[in-house]
Amino acid sequence: MAKILYGLPAKLLIKRNLIIQIGKLKRNPVLAIIQVGSRPDSGIYINQKKKFGAEVGVKVVHKKLSQKVGEKKLVSEIKRLNKDSKISGIIVQLPLPSGLKTQDILRQIDPKKDADGLSRELDLKGNTLITPATAKAVQTLLNFYKIKLKGKKVAVVGRSMLAGAPIALILKRMGAKVTSCHKAMDPEKVKKICRRSEILITAAGQAGLVTKEFVNPNQVVIDVGINRVDDKVVGDVAFNEVSAIVKAISPVPGGIGPLTVASLFQNLLDLRKMTLSKK
Repeated sequence: MAKILYGLPAKLLIKRNLIIQIGKLKRNPVLAIIQVGSRPDSGIYINQKKKFGAEVGVKVVHKKLSQKVGEKKLVSEIKRLNKDSKISGIIVQLPLPSGLKTQDILRQIDPKKDADGLSRELDLKGNTLITPATAKAVQTLLNFYKIKLKGKKVAVVGRSMLAGAPIALILKRMGAKVTSCHKAMDPEKVKKICRRSEILITAAGQAGLVTKEFVNPNQVVIDVGINRVDDKVVGDVAFNEVSAIVKAISPVPGGIGPLTVASLFQNLLDLRKMTLSKK
């Protein structure tokens, strides 16, 4: 049976450090969350952020906009928050309704207030103020369990701007030999790449995608997928069959999820410190 890589122990360490660091500030950070529409899953994730914010001393301002809001009004709200000196960080809760161009919207966030790290594309030189929260969560989990990346063969399944693409770039910057796999590739080729990898990270958003055919006994599997099946949250990995084979695996829920929220607030603190250092 695989070692289970739970995110909670690392989250508690981050939380403790955030409470100490935020307690030293003269004015606590404020996070603004813009929500478009009323997706139930978005509401759950926002409530998690509000709860964690309250626990570490961060005020969370929740701005709800109609499902039918136009791009002009949404951009206007982002620009208003950009100019508000009381706001330390801004996130737009994803996914946005169809018809709104996500990357165009995110680019309106001032990089100095971009708590999710998604307003600008990452590159290998790290041309962004902070690391996107999901990629940072993966990095944190691997570091917490002392899983070395330098020189390791890593397969990343999925290449979305929210998860797969930034994860791949961050791990490359850490010295891993990364191969990105996506749905346009031949499925058998993807399985072969994954089987040969030492670390497999899946962020495809497809329940049960990764089966025993994708893995090997010496492998670490990190499941970033979040999918709802029969009112249950599951990952991209067929957990029971894969965990019986691999060396270590992160569960869903309870793996990357808790660390993504914590990473968001680490980013917020970093942005606040950057602002203070320039005064």
